[in-house]
Amino acid sequence: MTLDLDGPEPLYEQIAAILAARIADGTYAPRRRIPSEAGICDEFDVSRPTARSAVQLLVARGLVATVRGKGTFVVDSPKA
Repeated sequence: MTLDLDGPEPLYEQIAAILAARIADGTYAPRRRIPSEAGICDEFDVSRPTARSAVQLLVARGLVATVRGKGTFVVDSPKA
């Protein structure tokens, strides 16, 4: 999946969809870290607030949980 810079969907939603697909296909295993905000910024060439919004969307969907000082981890069993 690639980002559609000219599409109607906000970049953070597109990034969240890509990360969610990686969680679903096992690229990011349960109880393991996803890339940091800085890593997301580097990979997708976006600003920190955009990366943060993408991660917050995944948290809101119940796919990941953020642990202060440790990072953001895939949850054991995502909520439906």
